[in-house]
Amino acid sequence: EVQVMESGGGLVQPGGSLRLSCTAPGFTRKRCDINWYRQAAGNEREWVSSIRSDDTTKYADSVKGRFTISKVKSNDTVYLQINGLTPEDTAKYNCGGSGPLICRQDYWGRGTQVTVSS
Repeated sequence: EVQVMESGGGLVQPGGSLRLSCTAPGFTRKRCDINWYRQAAGNEREWVSSIRSDDTTKYADSVKGRFTISKVKSNDTVYLQINGLTPEDTAKYNCGGSGPLICRQDYWGRGTQVTVSS
């Protein structure tokens, strides 16, 4: 299993911004798509955004216009820039792989907590 690591979460006031990072060694070479998910307490996991191996991006309607996903291939890191945070964005954010089987099997991180509160 690959050591996928998310970071960048924290406590932020409403209206603030965060940049989450997902370091996933080897995902570029393996042509993985990388996805961000979030799960708030008591809720089901929700897909948030994806960046494919061909660099195309997708967003859930709930975050479109506020979230931006990007990647730096040289260090196998995917970023999620989050602006205009609201309490409804409070959740644990995880990144995971998709596409080729090895990406789906081996790429899943422990997550980073985002808490939006005044």
